[in-house]
Amino acid sequence: MNTQTHTQAAEFCAPDLASVSPLRRFLDGLYNLCGGIAAVFLLAILSIIVLQMVARWSGVQFPGSANYAGYCMAAASFFALAYTLNHDAHIRVTLFLSRLTGWPKRLADLWCLGVATFFAAYMSWFAVKNVYISHLIHDISQGQDAMPLWIPQLPVAIGSCIFTLALVDHLVRTLRGADDTFKEQLPVIMED
Repeated sequence: MNTQTHTQAAEFCAPDLASVSPLRRFLDGLYNLCGGIAAVFLLAILSIIVLQMVARWSGVQFPGSANYAGYCMAAASFFALAYTLNHDAHIRVTLFLSRLTGWPKRLADLWCLGVATFFAAYMSWFAVKNVYISHLIHDISQGQDAMPLWIPQLPVAIGSCIFTLALVDHLVRTLRGADDTFKEQLPVIMED
């Protein structure tokens, strides 16, 4: 592989930061922050499981530990959505899309993003509404922890709203022709 090919690959993978708009940097930073928060919740699940094992070995009760692990799993899943979308790691069925080219492919990309944005916005609306109603009626969990349900529901609502924002971001970029959400991220580079 020659030096010019390495330079082209590096330019494709890491755009010049001076040419990136402040809004783009903010959104990418927000998606990365969400990925970091998801990782923290995954570490919290690990900690809860280890504490459950230690409690079981020492004969001490750890009430609500299964509930706390479930809350952390939901939070990790929803915070990871925007990060995963932005890093093109969502599982997609591209069998149909890979056969399209030109304007039919662009139209299919826009349709997929539009439908996904609609359903994500719908999910976000009800996730936020669920937090509000749980806080309003002082709903608590049925488990041993008796936690107010709006607390574990809040990360789900925040994560789904940021995921909706990420989908809108990708939809707008695709509409402007600045982004093709369903293309391969790294170019295939032929060796000499």
